[in-house]
Amino acid sequence: MELRFSQRIGKRPIKEILQVENIDVDLKNNLWNTIIDIFKLNDYGGRDHNLLSNHIWATFFKQAKDMVPNKGYYNWLRNWFFEQAEWCEIYDFLEYLYSFYYYCPYRLQELYDYINQKKIDIGDVFNRILEEELSGYRIIDGQISPITDKIELLSISDAVDNSNKWQSVATHLKTSIEFFSDRKNPDYRNSIKESISAVEALCKIIVNNDKATLGAALSEIEKQYGLHGALKTAFSSLYGYTSDSGGIRHALSENDGEATFNEAKFILITCSAFINYLKAQYAK
Repeated sequence: MELRFSQRIGKRPIKEILQVENIDVDLKNNLWNTIIDIFKLNDYGGRDHNLLSNHIWATFFKQAKDMVPNKGYYNWLRNWFFEQAEWCEIYDFLEYLYSFYYYCPYRLQELYDYINQKKIDIGDVFNRILEEELSGYRIIDGQISPITDKIELLSISDAVDNSNKWQSVATHLKTSIEFFSDRKNPDYRNSIKESISAVEALCKIIVNNDKATLGAALSEIEKQYGLHGALKTAFSSLYGYTSDSGGIRHALSENDGEATFNEAKFILITCSAFINYLKAQYAK
């Protein structure tokens, strides 16, 4: 995600890095294309299509079976999906299709066999799309569940303070967000590195020492501003996680694993919250 000029200078808020209570066009298109590919919803003449259409009409939309739009059903469903459905109703539909996949009625066994022959794990397919398009939700145990909330996202937004005093902190956080939010080529490793660097930059500002290590700066903040010892230990350990021989700040070796979406999200949210906490303590 490349930040616009107005966002870089703080005149406009940074776009939500995770889609919560909304579904953008890219996510909607990706989900729709996958649904029609797997469930053959654009197969106008097939027997299975007609059976599935009737099943969706009667059990998801709760409509009378003798009122199915027939040949216009596909266009009707497409219009509902793209023009009428709210974001939460689309997630209802995903849950419904997931349940259909695993509890397919006998009369639709042929369609189930078609899906099963391709060895499609519908949950993995949907979750991969949700991750690629930065949705704030995943399918967990057959249900759409949030993986973040607005409070966490607000914490990130608050931490990106563009005032001159905190400019270096904001730069690191914005870079972390850009690495994390790049839909075509996300770089979770460097996102984590920049999140930690943002905390380090803030601590150096607070103790007024550009050469201080994070550990030394946290010890000084503990003395001057009442930082709880457990918090200092936790973030010292987090810094160690990124800086040891196999850590994020070192080049990858053959045995090192790639950083993941969940790791990068956790570090970004955690570091943002800690930055807001330290600023509040410093202001007292």
